[in-house]
Amino acid sequence: MTLAESRIRDQYPTRIASGEPQLLQRPDPTVWGGADDGPFDAAELSAHDDKGYSIIEGLLSPAEVQGYWQELERLSSDEALKSDERVVTEKASGEVRSVFEVHRISEVIARLARDPRVLDRARQLLGSEVYLHQSRVNYMPGFRGNGFYWHSDFETWHAEDGMPRPRAVSCSVALTDNYPFNGGLMVMPGSHRTFVQCAGETPDDHYKASLKEQEIGVPTEHDITRLAAEHGIDQFTGPAGSALFFDANIMHGSGNNITPYPRSNIFLVFNSVENTVVEPFAAKAPRPGFIGARDFTPVRR
Repeated sequence: MTLAESRIRDQYPTRIASGEPQLLQRPDPTVWGGADDGPFDAAELSAHDDKGYSIIEGLLSPAEVQGYWQELERLSSDEALKSDERVVTEKASGEVRSVFEVHRISEVIARLARDPRVLDRARQLLGSEVYLHQSRVNYMPGFRGNGFYWHSDFETWHAEDGMPRPRAVSCSVALTDNYPFNGGLMVMPGSHRTFVQCAGETPDDHYKASLKEQEIGVPTEHDITRLAAEHGIDQFTGPAGSALFFDANIMHGSGNNITPYPRSNIFLVFNSVENTVVEPFAAKAPRPGFIGARDFTPVRR
């Protein structure tokens, strides 16, 4: 499919060159499976459909959390890995911020993606077999961890990776306690039903800058204000081992961490095998495969 053909069929136009960005009603479902398809019961699926996210407390045991934490420590201290293009560092300090395609670097984390507690929920929400569109570990150190401005992941995945529809779900597994004051993820419940157009042409190799600080593909302050007034803001807090499953299109962001308490997590993005990426809808070329996968092999237990 060519870029021109993709745009003709585009139900989520964004990165507009002229005019004011609009708030578009989402035509696609949020939950594609039913209560018989996985661990979520009917009430939990209904709540996820309504809010756009679900929190699973105690997904991992304390012993499991410790094991994954040690793996994150190993990855961040691997000097050979720091020169890998899959590693993103903080813009100011140079400390490791994220490690992408981490399921191919770490068998420990690859096993987590195959764990039925994670995989079966992703399959259920998306109503199909799934593959990993993206995986990464995130580090937000105490005192100097930088947050991320409000955004919808799907806007970027659609514009720059070529994901046709928001039939994808992210799973963020907390490996440190998430407090209201250490840069925890904020979400606008219900905002996943609205696609927020963004303005501005996508620069070449935009990912090199946006993974440190995104400036293109972010909503206007006016639109953020409208969404916050309509939906309010919730925050993902809770003990290490908790997991957040959230819709690809939900508006979310995080503040800086100026506390002594670090915040780290494993981030897995599952996309439906019926929603595989095509050519980007608003970029000249797709981002590298370690950021937006073009290997659609289903994840198996």
